[in-house]
Amino acid sequence: MRHKGIDKEQTRQKIHEAASRGFRKHGYAGIGVDGLAKAAGVTSGAFYSHFGSKNAAFEIALAAGLDEVIEAFTQYYLGKPHRNNLECGCAMATLTSEVVRFDAKVHTVYEKKMMTIADRVADGLAGNSDDERRARAWAMLSVLIGGLNVVRAMKNPKVAEEIAETIKTAAIKTAGRTRVKNS
Repeated sequence: MRHKGIDKEQTRQKIHEAASRGFRKHGYAGIGVDGLAKAAGVTSGAFYSHFGSKNAAFEIALAAGLDEVIEAFTQYYLGKPHRNNLECGCAMATLTSEVVRFDAKVHTVYEKKMMTIADRVADGLAGNSDDERRARAWAMLSVLIGGLNVVRAMKNPKVAEEIAETIKTAAIKTAGRTRVKNS
C-alpha cells in the first residue's frame, strides 16, 4: 500500500544517500540496516523494500561512489588549474607526443607505464570481459589526453571552456559504469 504524498523515487534516493554516507563513515561492518534506515528517516522495512539487503545497498553505494571518482577526475583533469600548468600537469598529455621522436627503449618504458595506467582504470569499470574494460579505459584516457592538448592549444578562453566541457562529458560517457569487485 502506497502512502499518499510519498514519492517512491525520492525515498529510494534518500536511502541511497544515507547508505552512501553511512558506509563511508562507518564501513560495511560498522553500521547495520537499522542505522542506515534511521539516517534516511525511514523504517527498516522500507529499506528492505527498496534494496532487498544490506549487501545490495552497499554495492549500489560503492558503484555510485566510484562513478563520482571518474567524474571528479575528469573535472580535475580538464579544469583550468591543471590545463594552465604545463610543468606540473599530466605527463601523459605533455610528453606523449615527444615519445614518438625517441628510440625503442623509451617507447618500451612508455608502453609499460601506460599499460599499467590503462589496466588500473579498466579494473574499476564494469563490463563483460577484461578486453572490453581495457578498450574503454584506453578510449577514456585517449579522450582526456587528446582533449587536454586541444583545450590547451585554444587561444579563446570561452572556446577552451566549451571544448573542456565537451571532453569531460565524452570521457565520462566513454568510461561507462564502474563495477563492484568481489574480493
